[in-house]
Amino acid sequence: MPYLTSAVLPPGTLAQHPQPTLPTGDGLLLRPWTAEDAPAVYEAFQDPVMHQWHIRAADSEDEVRGWIDEWQQEWRREQKAQWAVVDADTDRLMGRVALRCILLDEGTAEVAYWTVAAARGQGVATRGANALGRWALDEIGFHRLELMHALRNVASCRVAARSGFALEGTKRSAVLHADGWHDMHLHARVRGD
Repeated sequence: MPYLTSAVLPPGTLAQHPQPTLPTGDGLLLRPWTAEDAPAVYEAFQDPVMHQWHIRAADSEDEVRGWIDEWQQEWRREQKAQWAVVDADTDRLMGRVALRCILLDEGTAEVAYWTVAAARGQGVATRGANALGRWALDEIGFHRLELMHALRNVASCRVAARSGFALEGTKRSAVLHADGWHDMHLHARVRGD
């Protein structure tokens, strides 16, 4: 049975090119991950705040190197796209932004982010999410980007709002964390917002 609509983005939209480096325009870069980032990512995941809001823990730098290898492969498979957010001058890791749950045919993806403890309060997640949103919506042609965070994660809600993601509602008991089920705020940015 034929579809009545065409794919928003054809297969190969991402994978036909190397993953780009994206400047935020204000001192940060979003760049592809490298194996050399493993120690900094491992250190970031030792932070109790990461354990509170994320469902993953890192037991070793070797484990993190495996994650980074997987992140690189996901670009080629067009499933996820993950960037290190670094200081443009020093290349010091400040955080991560990502597109998850990529559906090219529908032109949708989910934005995710985290910030290393030393970089919190500096607008890193907001700046990274803004740069990623501009690239995905305006340059690549995604139609809709969603962003979810635990309802109790007030800081993440501020990032979403400051990044232009409108609050659309609450998904009840939607994500299981170590401390139980969390209600999640659903935010979105649509092309043209």
